[in-house]
Amino acid sequence: MSRLKGKKYNIITFGCQMNEHDSETIAGMLTERGCTEVLDRRDSDITIINTCSIRENADKRFFGTLGQLKKIKEKNPDYVACVCGCMMQQQHIIDTIKAKYPWVDIIFGTHNIHRFPELLENVYSERQKVMEVLPDREEIVEGLPAKRLFKHKSFVNIMYGCNNFCTYCIVPYTRGREKSRKPEDILEEVRKLVADDVKEVTLLGQNVNSYRGISDKEWDFADLIYALNDIEGLERIRFMTSHPKDLSDKLIQAFVDCEKLCNYIHLPVQAGSSRVLKRMNRKYDREKYLELVRKLREAVPGITMSTDIIVGFPGETEEDFEETLSLVKEVGYDSAFTFLYSVRKGTPAAEYEDQIPEDIKHERFNRLVDLINEGSAAKNAAYVGRIEKVLVEGMSKKNDETLTGRTEGFKLVDFEGPKELIGSTVDVEIIEGKTFSLTGKLV
Repeated sequence: MSRLKGKKYNIITFGCQMNEHDSETIAGMLTERGCTEVLDRRDSDITIINTCSIRENADKRFFGTLGQLKKIKEKNPDYVACVCGCMMQQQHIIDTIKAKYPWVDIIFGTHNIHRFPELLENVYSERQKVMEVLPDREEIVEGLPAKRLFKHKSFVNIMYGCNNFCTYCIVPYTRGREKSRKPEDILEEVRKLVADDVKEVTLLGQNVNSYRGISDKEWDFADLIYALNDIEGLERIRFMTSHPKDLSDKLIQAFVDCEKLCNYIHLPVQAGSSRVLKRMNRKYDREKYLELVRKLREAVPGITMSTDIIVGFPGETEEDFEETLSLVKEVGYDSAFTFLYSVRKGTPAAEYEDQIPEDIKHERFNRLVDLINEGSAAKNAAYVGRIEKVLVEGMSKKNDETLTGRTEGFKLVDFEGPKELIGSTVDVEIIEGKTFSLTGKLV
């Protein structure tokens, strides 16, 4: 009999959708073994912190949270503290945990999530700490359970790892080399999700555009989209993250041909200066990126677009930053995720000598955010009077009498309606456009 049966667990997740989906898998495996999830870590027998290594702020939040677990451990010696995710793939992080946070019981990485229940059983049976971090993923383990965040939409990993080696990014070192799942395994997973009332899937990968699945032939990412579009009962297909260097004409055509592929794309640009992009090792320049935007808008005139932008990359001049501002104006993004450049130990950019002073980074960041928000507000204001199909995700966090959901273009919409509508797609007339969301009324 499993020693885990009846245990209460709490998962704290930092980072991207990949991390969120990994946490869903961890929750699924624990649920299968008779564990129950609790929202407050102080009520749990097991806490798992799933870490992100992309930004310095995530590091600080992680160590702050880890420090808080010490008090729980002191009150309950049987309490098990576990840490996993991208940060655990870095030896200096592991060394810090061992030296300063001795109350941590289990350390595991990104490549052996499937082993977590076994590691946990070992801790309970042998009363010894466990560390198991692998340098890379030997094979993709299929069929792992997942406890989904939402009943009617789901993340689906199609590949793992990254081969791009952008000079600022630690991901290739923490997630390993690119490995694609077999297309038949992905299609089977999505069919099972649809049978379980899932209406929308989001395909995940560090760079989904470079997907190469081997079956009877080699499938590229567009081939996978076309095949998923044929699955009966599936209503919406999304994907992220998409690297501009691998955005093919074939994939752009899929937006035209596949009615289930949402007219929305997250296309990270990172900077508007070709000189900075070259130092980032992004493998495209400003002109190439703008040409992709032109092609997308020509193929799908109503497509909504979001992006990622890094402010204050080493060597970024005021002229370089002005080029980023002008690109933002030219593209007209619906929204953007903006980041201050932070040094990631082990990346080439960390060794660059021309680091930008913090005050300059913050000043530029504020100017960029103001421009992005101004554009988002204008884009959203243009929705007033339109009727949009909204997949209802649940109740609003701000008002338990208000429903919330997303349009095909990934716009967040709040509107009044009965809870019975959760999971269904409804027509909503937009009555107000705000900076970050829309307000509507049921038609």
